[in-house]
Amino acid sequence: MNTTSQKFLTKPVNNFYILAISALSLSIIGLIMVFSASSIHALDTRGNAVAIVLRQLTFFVISIPLAIYLSQRSLTQWRLLARFSLLIALIILLILQIPGVGKTVKGNTNWIVLPFVDIQPSELAKFLVILWASYMLANQERSGKTRVNVFLLIGPGFGLVMLLVLLGRDLGTACVIAAILGGLLFVSGIELRVLGSLVAVGAIALAVLIATAGYRVQRLLVVLDPFAVEQYKNAGWQPAHSLLGLASGGIFGVGLGGSRQKWGNLAEAHTDFIFAVIGEELGLLGTLVVLALLAALIFSIFKISLRCADPMSRYVGAGIGSWIAIQTILNVGSATSVLPVVGVTLPFVSYGGSALISLYIGLGYVFGSALRDPEVKVELQKAIERRRLSTS
Repeated sequence: MNTTSQKFLTKPVNNFYILAISALSLSIIGLIMVFSASSIHALDTRGNAVAIVLRQLTFFVISIPLAIYLSQRSLTQWRLLARFSLLIALIILLILQIPGVGKTVKGNTNWIVLPFVDIQPSELAKFLVILWASYMLANQERSGKTRVNVFLLIGPGFGLVMLLVLLGRDLGTACVIAAILGGLLFVSGIELRVLGSLVAVGAIALAVLIATAGYRVQRLLVVLDPFAVEQYKNAGWQPAHSLLGLASGGIFGVGLGGSRQKWGNLAEAHTDFIFAVIGEELGLLGTLVVLALLAALIFSIFKISLRCADPMSRYVGAGIGSWIAIQTILNVGSATSVLPVVGVTLPFVSYGGSALISLYIGLGYVFGSALRDPEVKVELQKAIERRRLSTS
């Protein structure tokens, strides 16, 4: 890293800019790719090629002012919400278990059907459980009690949330929440020996959950060779065609809108497998740009969080950074057949209103953390003043 780059990254206000630019860029790329990936499916199922992207645009338009509003909330208001956020998360997840309320999609019961939109409570639950756990960890840190077992402090709450998610048979979301727990435990200073033991126990539990469901075993085994004759037309279909899309894109892609795999071969082209469509249409360069933007976003979240004077804000930032990072790894791993298909979206890019709004709620908190930094506040005021003078 050269001196200029080091100087740029040492200025706290630049992390604020990186966060804003990367989030908006990913969202705009997402809108373009959702339109491209969903147009055939939308035309076939809804009679209008823009039906799906218009819904995503609506969610985006809602998300931006919501994030701005939340960035202005005080720490006192956030702490008040954090006290009850675990309870709120459990209630909205329990609603799914009410007969006739939860909607089942491909075996997973994780949607609530409303008159104009379906919502996925588990997406909001991710942020709510991060907020609650951060509040608990911050209180423990302020108390000065060094002998508190942090896993016993927040582990049971995460366990209840994961249990309710698993009741809806959504293993992918449960894995994301488990990874968030691991990230928070790591930054809380838990002994690596203890963390390693917890990871081992989690791996055993995951193996049991996979072994007890035939379709999950198939998804795991197909990673070895999705093109195998006995698997290709079954569990191997989506990962195989995802790889075909990525391979056919080459370095520069076949051109925006030119994907062949979205014509029925990738059933989740605009959600779980949008990365494959990006690779096919925009090529290796397109996928690298998306990954670079996600890396910049995650980097800026952690940098902003490390500067926070308030311990709760540090933990919330670490939790949100872990959330976006693990979900990116799982989605890209599924699309490249490095990992089994787990059914999670690519943050800010895939179609999904609940996912997009929940992510921007999290970013609203991080933006607020940056704005509470005195150096960032001063630099932003200077930038606003310079802009005012240049236009006057």
